[in-house]
Amino acid sequence: MRHVALFVEHLHDCVEFYTQVLGMRIEWNPDPDNFYLTSGNDNLALHRFPGEVDHSGPQRLDHIGFILDKPGDVDDWYLFMKSRGVVMKTSPRTHRDGARSFYCFDPDGNTVQMIHHPPISAS
Repeated sequence: MRHVALFVEHLHDCVEFYTQVLGMRIEWNPDPDNFYLTSGNDNLALHRFPGEVDHSGPQRLDHIGFILDKPGDVDDWYLFMKSRGVVMKTSPRTHRDGARSFYCFDPDGNTVQMIHHPPISAS
């Protein structure tokens, strides 16, 4: 899967997070309510949520993940994102399958995972 689309309440804060913190670039901005971002390999569509957000139910999307090349990249990203004031959900850890990751939140509260996963990472 190389495309994810999210409805977000805080559209411009989310665009800034994914571009200024995670380094994605705006691929297409057809109107003020829709931004299509790319990392060069993936596409993330951010759409302004057209109403009130109901936070009473469970989030259906567990998280989105960004693949990192090396295990050490996880720790580097963790320190960088903390220095930018990103709210963290977990600290970096190595999983039973050899993957290494941490979780944080985007400005809309979506969970984002930064992960080195050996079967699909570059190294």
